Amino acid sequence: MVRVTALASPLLLGFDDLERALDRVSKTGTDGYPPYNIERIAADGGEPEKLRITLAVAGFSEGEIEVSIEENQLLIRGRQREERTRDYLYRGIAARQFQRAFLLAEGMQALSARLAQGLLSVDLVRPPTRADGAEDQNREARLKERRLVVPAESGVKR
Repeated sequence: MVRVTALASPLLLGFDDLERALDRVSKTGTDGYPPYNIERIAADGGEPEKLRITLAVAGFSEGEIEVSIEENQLLIRGRQREERTRDYLYRGIAARQFQRAFLLAEGMQALSARLAQGLLSVDLVRPPTRADGAEDQNREARLKERRLVVPAESGVKR
């Protein structure tokens, strides 16, 4: 079977990475849970501009959320544990799991992940590009899988 894509034109050569990125984005779930915001935080006092992704994850504890970067994709997974010791008369709040994926541009890095008042905030930054190509030397290290731990206070553990 021949796969037809949006970039299948013979005049568009060398767009394999873009095609893979579009495939990845199209395969992400359209489920609206959990809801999220993406905001731009302006550069301030010598710090670079940041992007902040905030997810509403009420009912999840720090140990039930995993934030990782795999192949330039930010993955946020949540899995609530069933409490078998409780005897519910009515259960309207379901213990559900989720996975949210955000495709990151080359060079984007996670600065921190924080969970406070039912909101998980992940701060991202794109380091300034250098003209001498020094960024390419560390490309392989950036592409390796990285896991972030949602700490009690703030910051990222790797």
